[in-house]
Amino acid sequence: MSKHLLILGGGTAGTMMANHLRRRLPASEWSMTVVDRSEKHLYQPGFLFLPFGLYEESQIVRKTRDFIPRGVEFVQAEVDQITPQDHAVTLKDGGELKYDLLIVATGCRTAPEETEGMLGPKWRVNVYDFYTLDGARALREKLMTFTGGRVVVHINEMPIKCPVAPLEFTFLADTFFRKRGIRDKVTLTYVTPLSGAFTKPKASKKLDQRSRVESRLCGAF
Repeated sequence: MSKHLLILGGGTAGTMMANHLRRRLPASEWSMTVVDRSEKHLYQPGFLFLPFGLYEESQIVRKTRDFIPRGVEFVQAEVDQITPQDHAVTLKDGGELKYDLLIVATGCRTAPEETEGMLGPKWRVNVYDFYTLDGARALREKLMTFTGGRVVVHINEMPIKCPVAPLEFTFLADTFFRKRGIRDKVTLTYVTPLSGAFTKPKASKKLDQRSRVESRLCGAF
């Protein structure tokens, strides 16, 4: 009897595992299934570039099935619970999937509701995120009409997905405002709970020096 490999999550990690393991596990010995609640595969690193018009949505949103290799079943459903003792996963629609080997690649999500006031009346008005597709879209529209003022790039707390992304966003914003000819009208501030600009000590030391230089040249960074 063949064994069954079940992968929960059709994002980057889940589809990578499906592609790598399908090539390595004999089809005569292993069947494989990927489960994801969405039919859309989102290339999340692209969210960072969408607000500045550097990426289009068509470049970061594809069909999940397009990334599932031949010989791997794709099930669009939401997972309800995992019962390890039964080697089973129950789906929200009442279905059940058995497995011999389970890989959990469901990723994580941002939780703005955990920061008091963030989801108030100013959410997506002058308070934005770029870690979600909707947030990146809304921020793109805001930046296109932004004529000047203070922009604060703020990391509320750690851990966060891709800790370097807020710093990258700050540099991209600096370039974006320069190209639009309004950099002198923008005060750009980077706020972090970390002791340095970056998580790696050597890189943080270099980036801290860069920040001080930018501060002297631009009046604010």
